[in-house]
Amino acid sequence: MELNFQFLRLPKRVPLAISRGARTESVIAWIRIRSEGLEGWGEAGAFSIGSHRVTDDTLESHLSLSQSILKDLPASDRHTSDRLLRERGIDSSTRAGINQALIDWAGKQQGLSASQLLNIPPQSAPPTSVTIGLNSPEAAVARVQQWLGIAPFRVWKLKMGSPLGIVADQALYESVISKLPVDSCVSVDANGGWTLEQASLMATWLAERQVGHMEQPLARGQERDLGLLHKRSPIPIIADESCIDSTEIPAIAPCVDGINIKLWKCGGVDEAQRMIRIAREHELQIMLGCYGNTLLGNTAAAYLGPLASYVDLDSHWNLEGDPFCGATLHDGILLPPPGPGFGVKRHDNTH
Repeated sequence: MELNFQFLRLPKRVPLAISRGARTESVIAWIRIRSEGLEGWGEAGAFSIGSHRVTDDTLESHLSLSQSILKDLPASDRHTSDRLLRERGIDSSTRAGINQALIDWAGKQQGLSASQLLNIPPQSAPPTSVTIGLNSPEAAVARVQQWLGIAPFRVWKLKMGSPLGIVADQALYESVISKLPVDSCVSVDANGGWTLEQASLMATWLAERQVGHMEQPLARGQERDLGLLHKRSPIPIIADESCIDSTEIPAIAPCVDGINIKLWKCGGVDEAQRMIRIAREHELQIMLGCYGNTLLGNTAAAYLGPLASYVDLDSHWNLEGDPFCGATLHDGILLPPPGPGFGVKRHDNTH
């Protein structure tokens, strides 16, 4: 197989602030694998979970190394490809992009959609949520209006874990709740920004306001305290940073009610399906999430939507100049496009 890549630098329409900081752009590695006259596409990007970090420099060096690792392998053997990449220490985001490209290629080579290739049932997915980042109450209200200018979204995620404390988190909630459409579903995500005491107080406060669940209330590394919080929390807890891939599910399962699966974090669509199977064995709910993905990456994740309890694939709407066409929004649900593979094209109709 022939592996090529190029980096795309896309500004965010609105900087997204979370408890660990803010980003104003997404730098995406567009990965293309060519074999037998066909080309499969995937994407990789930087992300950070405490000490677990993938940088732009990491991506460039690991993609270059992957070119030499994979050049003599057939594109049809993505499982051997992934094993070799893992053995050589290739980061999870690079592996995710390569895995996505190989699935896309296989679908085109066999004339099958990704759903058919991956045996995903033809059933409806949950509606996607959209995110309100950490900000002043006034800016949060403005962000609600910006989202509603795109579509009448009904599922909302509010970022919390403000460095100003839980009073600021509560003020953000109170400022936006009356601005959301009637019958909206709301969840919160602290990105590990609370202490155990703060999270315990917020769990009760949020439950009184019918918030659906809270995501990653404590930082990765505080899983023992997460278990204590889980026992006393009146609302479900979803792990994100505390669950990177399938190997971490058995240990985290007693401490939470669900896990957030992200392709760059776990290593790709095949690993995401493995996580879904193991999570179900532990009776955990499943969320599909994103980082700064374009529609190329979020379309791949959207194919897994029928297997999920929650979908949170909104990042592409916040990018200036996203060059890709793929999944489309219908009644709040991100629906994959027709065609073989993942069905993603560029706006210039390049396949």
